[in-house]
Amino acid sequence: MDKKQRVEAALQGLPVDRVPVSMWSRDYRREWSAQALVEATLESYSRYDWDYVRLTPRACYHAEGWKARYRPADNGATPPILESTPISRASDWKRLRPLEPDQGAFGEQLLALQLMNHSLGFEAYFVETLFNPLSVARYIAGSVENVLHTIHEDRTAMHTALRVITETLTSFAIACLEEGAHGIFYSTNGWANAPLLSEDQYREFGEQYDLELLDAIKSRSKLTILHNCGPQMHFDLLAAYPVHAINWAIEQEGNPDLLDGMRRSGKAVMGGLNTDLLRTSTSPQQIQENVAEILEKTGTQHLLLAPGCTLAPDTPTRNIEAVRRMLA
Repeated sequence: MDKKQRVEAALQGLPVDRVPVSMWSRDYRREWSAQALVEATLESYSRYDWDYVRLTPRACYHAEGWKARYRPADNGATPPILESTPISRASDWKRLRPLEPDQGAFGEQLLALQLMNHSLGFEAYFVETLFNPLSVARYIAGSVENVLHTIHEDRTAMHTALRVITETLTSFAIACLEEGAHGIFYSTNGWANAPLLSEDQYREFGEQYDLELLDAIKSRSKLTILHNCGPQMHFDLLAAYPVHAINWAIEQEGNPDLLDGMRRSGKAVMGGLNTDLLRTSTSPQQIQENVAEILEKTGTQHLLLAPGCTLAPDTPTRNIEAVRRMLA
C-alpha cells in the first residue's frame, strides 16, 4: 500500500498492511511565515516518514484579521503573546465583519498550502488546522473568560459574532481545499467539554456553527478530522458530526478509550498516543509498549495512530522514533 491507500483503508475500516501513523508539534519560531512553516512540516515528514500530515500554524492566525494583535515570544518554547484585543465589552462583538479568505494571515496560510501541495500533494494526504468559531472568538478576545462572560451576559452579541466568524471560516476552509489541502483538522479546542459548557450550551453556541462549516466541505474534503482537547468531552454529540475521523486524548478524565469511541461513533479513530508520556518518558521501550497495548486493545482497522493533542516542542526525538520503529 502507498500512504494514501493506507489512510483511505483505515478510514473505511478495511484491512491495512500496517496502521497509518503521524505526529505533529508546533515550531513557535518558524510558524510566522508560510515558507518557514512548510519547511518545518516537511522536515518532520521526511525525518519520520509519516503516512499523513497535519499543518500546525500559529493558533492566533485565525484572529489576526479581526485586529487581535499577537507577537512571537522571545523563546521557541512559548506560544504567541497577546498584545491587544478589539474586544473590551460585550457590544464590541457586534462590530466584527466577515473577512476575505485570501487576505492577511488567511492568505498566508493559503500560500503555505500551495507550497505543501507542490511538495507533498501526490505522495500523502495533508490537512490544514482550523479552529471552530468559539475557539476563534477566544483568540480574538484573548481569553476563555471573556467569551464565557459574553455568553452569559449578552447572548445576542455572541451569536452575532459567531455568525460572522463562521461565514469567514467556511469561505476559508473551501479556499484551503481549492489550494490543494486534502482536508481540514477541525478543532473544538476544549469548548465541547463539560468544564466549559454544558451539552445544551454547546449545542447553542457550538454545534450549529460547527455543522454549518462541516456540511459546506463534506463533499470536497477527503480527510476531515474532528479534534477535541481536554476532559469530559461531549463525545456522543461530536460523534454525529460529518467527519472522517475523530481525534481526542483518551487519557483525559471522562473521555472514552479508542475502542469505545470507535463503537460509539461508527467512525475511524485517530489517537492513542499519550503526549505527556511521549514528553517525559526516558525509556523508548516504554513508548513501544504503549503502542503495542493500543494495537492489542483496538485492533488495526478503523485506526490511525496519532497523539491525542499536539506534541510539546521539547518532546524527545528518541520517543518519536520509537513509535515510528514499531510501525516500520
